[in-house]
Amino acid sequence: MQDDGSNGTRMNRRAFLRLLGATGGAAAVMGAMDAWDMALASTVEAPPLLSGRADGKRVIILGAGLAGMTAAYELAKLGYDTPILEARTFAGGRCQTARRGFVLTELTGETQRCMFDHNQFFNHGPWRIPYHHRSTLHYTKAFDVPLMIMVNDNDNAWDYRVEETNPWSGERRRRREFRADIGGYTAELLAKAVDQSALDQELTEEDKERLLDFLVAWGQLDRPSLEYRGTGGRGYEEDPGAGLNPGVPSQPFELSDVLRNSIINGFRAVEAHTQKNTMFEPVGGMDAIAQGFERVTGRFIHYGHEVLEIRQHEDGVRIVVADTRTGETREVEGDYCICTIPLSVLSRIPADFSPAFAEAIRAPTYATTGKMGLQFGRRFWEEDDFIYGGHSTTNVFGNISYPSYGWQGEKGTLMGYYNFGAQAIEVSARSPAERIRYALEMGSLVHPEVYEREFESGFSVAWHLVPYSMGGWASWSADARRDHYPTLNEPDGRVFLAGEHLSYMTGWMSGAIESAWIQIEKLHQHALTRAEAGVTRT
Repeated sequence: MQDDGSNGTRMNRRAFLRLLGATGGAAAVMGAMDAWDMALASTVEAPPLLSGRADGKRVIILGAGLAGMTAAYELAKLGYDTPILEARTFAGGRCQTARRGFVLTELTGETQRCMFDHNQFFNHGPWRIPYHHRSTLHYTKAFDVPLMIMVNDNDNAWDYRVEETNPWSGERRRRREFRADIGGYTAELLAKAVDQSALDQELTEEDKERLLDFLVAWGQLDRPSLEYRGTGGRGYEEDPGAGLNPGVPSQPFELSDVLRNSIINGFRAVEAHTQKNTMFEPVGGMDAIAQGFERVTGRFIHYGHEVLEIRQHEDGVRIVVADTRTGETREVEGDYCICTIPLSVLSRIPADFSPAFAEAIRAPTYATTGKMGLQFGRRFWEEDDFIYGGHSTTNVFGNISYPSYGWQGEKGTLMGYYNFGAQAIEVSARSPAERIRYALEMGSLVHPEVYEREFESGFSVAWHLVPYSMGGWASWSADARRDHYPTLNEPDGRVFLAGEHLSYMTGWMSGAIESAWIQIEKLHQHALTRAEAGVTRT
């Protein structure tokens, strides 16, 4: 009898990989796939190649975020007039960096002025760039924005949990200890199952032998017992040194204890598609990307212009805006509109959209999320704990993220929390000073004694309280993706939408950029088709 392996009789490769992934994570699966000569790849990496001129056509772009500036930059090459109406006094949208003098006023009226030292900064918007976000990297290269490595994972960082059944509840432990032990024990169990032919499946003897070799290497198991006895990767009680000092290896925890710690549920042998161990960030702050765009599109941007109405007719669009400095209103007319305003904000703006389009705009929710930047007078995480980048994890208040710049400097600025959902709402209800107090109290669980003593300055953001954003990013349910998302990907009359909300990479700069690429291609085709039709009629 043969089936997909779910009833325990025979098992094909697909079913076996499913089992391997459930127990050993993605690295185990990828290792097996490599052994079986299986592979995968690829993504979008450049704007569309568009031909034909549109001289004299005017496209009004709403929002000088990355999507809006991408659209203006690419369309201007084709002869379009591309005025950008931006409500803020700076470009970049949510691509922001807090540095000395940066001012943020939330919807509650609370205003913060960043007081970090001049060489310190905090990316309270986008935080990192994966290697496969080629659209973002396309423009960092085109605009000469230098990049540096961002350390996104560091097993030497701490984990702190409060759990009733956890033997280490209320204690901090190194992440590397748990990662090594759960990986080693998992490899041991799988290796023994393969060695004893316990997996009665459609694997050849050669497949089994290759897989066994991989598991022994992956879990650093003992031969021939196939037992996990610990590894140098989990750390030493005393590190090896010079002379006659071989070091004292640390001993693995018992498997049953490791399984009681929920940290293991967060481990991915190969991290999620957007969360690789090493990533990129611009030198000097994420807003360097926005500034790169601004250098080539700044002449198009009209700052302090808040959109009040979006109107359209058969042959064009009319945008009503208010000057945020004077309160005066005026109308801006054009042939088309590319609107990059977040849907959480757009849903509140009167517009001549069709009923289906208006309903689709209201379909997604927006993430409630907040971040806290804390400047310290001493880089105690490096000097005392030997943590260089990455994150310390908790199940109490979120993570602490360490900077990937200024190594071994005198001072440093880390992320004191990154919270979501109900926790973000609760914390955001506090004043900026109270948020700092909260971050210091929570951070002291991970870094006792030094956290409050070394603190110098803080800056926080609650994105759901930020004007012109009203949320961190769009969150689409499966039903909304099916019923409403396709509607917004097509124009409504002469209005095209773009932004991270029109991507499957919501919350990422590449989502905003690539959505603009798609929409400018559609708009250009529409404009050329109309022009040809006009010539024919003549």
